[in-house]
Amino acid sequence: MREIVFDTETTGLSPKDGDRLVEIGALEMVNRVETGRSFHIYCNPEREMPSEAFAVHGLSDAFLANKPLFSAEVGNFLEFIGDSPLVAHNAQFDFGFINAELDRCGHQFIAMDRMIDTLAIARTKHPGAKHSLDALCSRYGIDRSQRVLHGALLDAQLLAQVYVELTGGRQIGLVLAEEEQAATPADLRTAEARPQPRRPVREPRPHAASAEERARHAAFVSQLTDPLWPAESQ
Repeated sequence: MREIVFDTETTGLSPKDGDRLVEIGALEMVNRVETGRSFHIYCNPEREMPSEAFAVHGLSDAFLANKPLFSAEVGNFLEFIGDSPLVAHNAQFDFGFINAELDRCGHQFIAMDRMIDTLAIARTKHPGAKHSLDALCSRYGIDRSQRVLHGALLDAQLLAQVYVELTGGRQIGLVLAEEEQAATPADLRTAEARPQPRRPVREPRPHAASAEERARHAAFVSQLTDPLWPAESQ
């Protein structure tokens, strides 16, 4: 199954208040394994960067000034994601900004039923714990030493590892693969062809009751009231 794990950086918290998308990072997974294919763009937001947002991701007005508009990259983005499920952390936030940009370009919204929210999964799996991306990386032993500032592609790469752990971990797949490999017909034929150790032949032990044992049983049964096994049937 193909899935796209992605993250965004923005000028603020709400597209309804005029905040814009400035970065998208996405990567492809097939059967929960990264394929190496990724998509990454910076976008000129056509507005000034608030200091609060700059403190989070470090993307300045000067850096973004010569970057393309989202409308120039929308075709490449839509081609990359295709019709695959989209995985994000606090996905409502990211979907909101992407759909706002799509609407601005005259494209249809991405359907919300394609959304997989790792924040919701984490809250269900670890109630009462911290559910930020940093906290989940710490919980699962995922190295985030390069994450000095937020960056969409780096965060998507970290999230892909978190997503695998939240949905069962890699070890389950490895064990299943080993079991499948061990049960191949070639292995079974090899096992059948191995010489089997010779065991000593033993004579069967006598198991019938002796005449004395039958007589003692009959005497015991004769003392019972309505026995299940009458003495004469023995």
